[in-house]
Amino acid sequence: MSSDVVVVGSGPNGLAAAVLLARTGLRVEVREGADQLGGGMRSQALFDSEVVHDICSAVHPLGAASPFFREFDLAGRGVELCQPEIAYGHPLDGGRAGLAYRSFERTCEALGVDGPRYRKLMRPLVQNSPADALMSDQRSVALALIPFAAGVLAQGTPLARHFFRGEAAAAMLAGVAAHAGAKLPGLPAAGISLLLGHLAHTTGWPIVRGGTQRIANALADDLLAHHGMIHIGQPVSDLRELANFRAVLLDVGPRNLLDLAGDLLPDGYRRRLERYRYGPGSAKVDFLVSEPIPWTNTELRRAGTVHLCGNQAAVYASENATAQGKLAGEPYVLLSEPMVADETRGLPGKRPVWAYCHVPNGNPVDPTALIRRQIERFAPGFGDTVLASRSVNALAQQEYNPNYVGGDVAAGAVDLRQVAGRPVLAWNPYRTPLPGVYLCSAATPPGPGVHGMAGYFAAKSLLRNEFGVRSLPSLAPDKERVQ
Repeated sequence: MSSDVVVVGSGPNGLAAAVLLARTGLRVEVREGADQLGGGMRSQALFDSEVVHDICSAVHPLGAASPFFREFDLAGRGVELCQPEIAYGHPLDGGRAGLAYRSFERTCEALGVDGPRYRKLMRPLVQNSPADALMSDQRSVALALIPFAAGVLAQGTPLARHFFRGEAAAAMLAGVAAHAGAKLPGLPAAGISLLLGHLAHTTGWPIVRGGTQRIANALADDLLAHHGMIHIGQPVSDLRELANFRAVLLDVGPRNLLDLAGDLLPDGYRRRLERYRYGPGSAKVDFLVSEPIPWTNTELRRAGTVHLCGNQAAVYASENATAQGKLAGEPYVLLSEPMVADETRGLPGKRPVWAYCHVPNGNPVDPTALIRRQIERFAPGFGDTVLASRSVNALAQQEYNPNYVGGDVAAGAVDLRQVAGRPVLAWNPYRTPLPGVYLCSAATPPGPGVHGMAGYFAAKSLLRNEFGVRSLPSLAPDKERVQ
């Protein structure tokens, strides 16, 4: 019996879409070109069979806050989100650091002179989180911006350089804004800073016990339980290969869609996709170390995530250089030490460390020296703990996942134009002009992150337009399976 829908790609959005579609009773297949399920949710043992490294995504503020994953109930499926006491930290020279504790009040107190301003900026979001609205489809984003528009303007314009009196709070928010891989200060990056920043004090920045792969496996298990099929190591090179399916859902980016569809696409839509732009690349190093990172500021030893670059001005300079196509000598580095929250990841004397920096799109540089130097700046002696390392430059990131064009793990530049129209400006950005063909990747709203929402909204649109299904099934675990 042939399937009704094929999903191309097994990243968080592809699997989320497949789960929803299968739960409506449709026959669903997933085709993954790689030899491992999960897209950006893969974990592997790189240096030791008992030490688990996350290969792409490692920390999950959006996963914990995601409406899709809340209903899917990761905990009810045995996926534990481990919360470090300090969601993220930002060291400064001289042993100082900004620290985002899970406790909002403790964070404000630790910021001293800037505590009142941080409280005024973040408290409305902590008390009434806009996360659900911001992770909605494109049509709802404008309404979601209203409650924290003042904060976006304060942090996304030159005003951000003068908002705080001290260095710690300003550096903290700059470090979170740098997740966008965009010009700083800027309005889209400020929105990301406020979204992720307030989540540190609500649903947290958790690490998955046993590795991010556990999320992919839980999604796959549910799909299989509802009679779906998964084919690993089966790349699709031409949409015509999928002509026997009633509908096609693509967890791919605009450039990949152009490659798959070729001259099937109308000229106007193809030209709009060709104008889609990609942002800076990410170059990553996986370390195996013998002991916890010896941070000068010992409080950082309780932080699951650490942003390395220095003060606000240094973060801005590094990210703006990268956005201009220049390799920063002291790059912004995003680091996670998972055993801070998940002791199962390693062994005594063998611990994984995950770190990446931003580089110009497609840059072939080996990032190892750059990243090690930034870690050593705030943790002298780190090099002496390194047992092994593996680097993945920006070009290799694209080889790992074709959606990461030039190493852009956000699957597209994060700027005003592409926030408003991702991948193109359209009322329904998931639906392509080709009959029955839909997009659901991070290049569609609400954008990058392991949250599954783009897949959920794309599947919802497909169900309504192709199958007339408007009443959606529950995503909660089946009771008989949980028992």
